[in-house]
Amino acid sequence: MKYGSASTNLLRYVSPTDEKNFRDPLSSILPWELAFDVDGVVADTMAVFVEVVKERLGMDHFSKDHIREYDLSRCLPNVKREVIDELICLVLSDEYTLKIPPCPGASEFLRKFSNYAPLRFVTARVWPESVTRWLHNLLPDVPKEAIQVIATGDPNKKSSILRDMKVKVFVEDRWDTCLKLHTEGFGVIVYDQPWNRKGSDFPRVFNWYELEEFILWP
Repeated sequence: MKYGSASTNLLRYVSPTDEKNFRDPLSSILPWELAFDVDGVVADTMAVFVEVVKERLGMDHFSKDHIREYDLSRCLPNVKREVIDELICLVLSDEYTLKIPPCPGASEFLRKFSNYAPLRFVTARVWPESVTRWLHNLLPDVPKEAIQVIATGDPNKKSSILRDMKVKVFVEDRWDTCLKLHTEGFGVIVYDQPWNRKGSDFPRVFNWYELEEFILWP
């Protein structure tokens, strides 16, 4: 099934009628069952955070490998929390969001994926506008109406959004969110980052080329 015209309702994708109910969704994910986080999954946001830390705090030794916790104050124990909060707000601003590089293989995967289903992103950011603009720049050949971004403002609110969207599998980098979604019945794929290596409970991918292996293309 190919993605339809601009007038197609993005939430009206349904599975083929011959799909078996007992199919394990993680063994062969149908495109319309899948949605994605943005920061740390599509966008390598911490790469920009690292550069800001080096620039603003003079910590030239700092790298992504030092970010072993999602709580950045634990990764920079000698820096005041309010300073870290200011740096995070800077990285998530419109100006700096547009500077974020994509994670390896993201643009190629998403362009292919958009031929079969809408691209649905659920982010814990408070505002969706800047990251939506970033996605449009990343995927100029994908119709804007085929890209849906929902900002929850809170990672714990993702599950209710995903359920309303009838998503079965979510690609996420925050470990606590992975655990919560799993307990609520969602399939989870972890996008590997230094801050989520606490366990091996879920399938893990290191780039978007590996993620493609999970997809059952129609």
